[in-house]
Amino acid sequence: MNTEIIIALALITPLIGAIGIFLSANTPNLRETITLLSAAVLFTFVCFLLHQTSNGQNASFRLFEVIPNLMIAFDIEPLGMLFAAIASGLWIINSLYSIGYMRGNQEENQTRFYICFAIAISSSMGIAFAGNMFTLFIFYEILTLSTYPLVTHKGTPEAKAGGRRYLGLLIGTSIGFQLIAIIWTWFLTGTLDFTPGGILSGKIEPTILPFLLALYMFGIGKAALMPFHSWLPAAMVAPTPVSALLHAVAVVKAGAFTVLKVVVYIFGIEFLSSTGASTWLIWAASFTLLASSLIALSKDNLKARLAYSTVSQLSYIVLAAALATKLSILGAGLHIVTHALGKITLFMCAGAIYVATHKTEISDMDGLGRVMPFTFIAFAIGAFSIIGLPPFAGIWSKWYMALGAANLELFMVIAVYMISSLLNVGYLMPVVARAFFKPLPQQLQASGSKSLSEAPLLCVIPLCITALGCFVLFFFANEVIDLLRPIVN
Repeated sequence: MNTEIIIALALITPLIGAIGIFLSANTPNLRETITLLSAAVLFTFVCFLLHQTSNGQNASFRLFEVIPNLMIAFDIEPLGMLFAAIASGLWIINSLYSIGYMRGNQEENQTRFYICFAIAISSSMGIAFAGNMFTLFIFYEILTLSTYPLVTHKGTPEAKAGGRRYLGLLIGTSIGFQLIAIIWTWFLTGTLDFTPGGILSGKIEPTILPFLLALYMFGIGKAALMPFHSWLPAAMVAPTPVSALLHAVAVVKAGAFTVLKVVVYIFGIEFLSSTGASTWLIWAASFTLLASSLIALSKDNLKARLAYSTVSQLSYIVLAAALATKLSILGAGLHIVTHALGKITLFMCAGAIYVATHKTEISDMDGLGRVMPFTFIAFAIGAFSIIGLPPFAGIWSKWYMALGAANLELFMVIAVYMISSLLNVGYLMPVVARAFFKPLPQQLQASGSKSLSEAPLLCVIPLCITALGCFVLFFFANEVIDLLRPIVN
C-alpha cells in the first residue's frame, strides 16, 4: 500500500474509532471493543511506517496550502516515528487498563472519556508526523483541547479548578510565546519546514538567538519547564488512566518531542552549540530538574509525587537538548521511550492501588505489597528504571545524556544528573519499602488481610506488561539509538 495513504490512515483511524465509540455508547462491551480494535489498527499502521523509516525510506503527505509556501504537511522521520510508536503502542495497553479502572470505580461518562482519548491520540499522530512547525502547532493545540474534558472528567470543583489551570497555562504559553516564535521564524526564514541542520543559520543574529529560543522553550508548556509547570500537578485530579495519558502516552511526550524537533530541525544542533545560545537553558532546566525532585520528596499523595517526578524527568530531556551534542540528543530521544514505560507503570500501579484499597497517600500503604505483590513488584521495576538502575532501560538514556555533558566538560551538569538520580531513589523507594517491609496497620490486621487483594485483572495485566517492557528495553535500547542516529548525522 502507498506510504502516503498509510500516513493518512494513521491520522484518521482514531477519529473513526471515536465515531464508533459514540455510536455504541449504550453497549459498553462493543464500545470498548471498538476502542481496542482502533488502537490495534493504528499500531499496525505505525509499525508499517516504522519499518519504512528503519529502512531509510522517507515519505510525505501534503494536505493543502494555507498561504503560499506554507502547507498542512506530514512527513515520516525517525524522531516522529519514535513518538508515534510510543503513543500508538501504549494506547492499546492504556485502553485495557482503562476498562478495568473505569469499570472497577464505576466511573460516569465513560463514553466521553473514550472519545476524548481517541481524539487525543489522533492529535498525537498529527504532532508526530508534522512536516513543519505550523502543522505541529495546530495539532499541539488540538491535543490540549481534547484532553481538557479528561482532566475535568469527575466534574468536582477541584477537577474544574485543575482543568482551568491546565487549559490556561497550556493555551497561554502556546499562544503567548510559541506562536510568536513561529511567526518570528517565518519572517526570518520564509519557511517553517523541519529541515536537517535547521533553518536559522545565517538568518538571525547570534545575540538575538537566545530570545527566540526562550520563546520556543517556554511556549512549549507541555515540557513543564518552571515556572510554567503547575498545570501538571493540578491535572492529577483526573482519573488515573488520564494521568497515564498525560505523563506517558501523549501530552508531556508531545512537549518533550516538540523541544527536540525545534532544537534539531529549526535551530540545528551545530548552530545552537556554536553560538552558545542555549547556555541559559542548561541552567534553567537544571534548576527545574532538581527543584521538582525536592518538591516530590515532600508529597505524601502518590500521584502528586509522581507528577513532580514527571516535571523532573522532562527536564532531563530539555537539559539534554540544550547541551546540543549528538550523544545528548540521542539520549534525550531514548529517554522519551524509557520514561514513558517507567512512568506509565508507576501511574497504573497508583490507580490499581486506588481501585483495590481506595488509598492515595503513601503513608497509608504500609504492608500492601504483601497483599498486592504484582502491583508493587511492577512499581519497584518502574521505579528502578526511572532511577536508572540496571538491568532496566532507564540507565541507557541517562548514560547517553551524561556522556553528552562529559563531551562538553560540563561536570556540573553531570553532577545535576547524578544528584537527581539520588533524589529519584529518595522519593520512589520509600513507597516500595513501606509496602514490603512494614506491617499492615492494626485495623487491617484485625479485619483480616484477606479482605484486601489485587485490583481487577484488566488493571494488573497492563502494568505487568509495561514493567516487563522496562526490563526488555534494557537489552534493545541500541535499536532505538540506531533508529534515531540519522537525526544527528
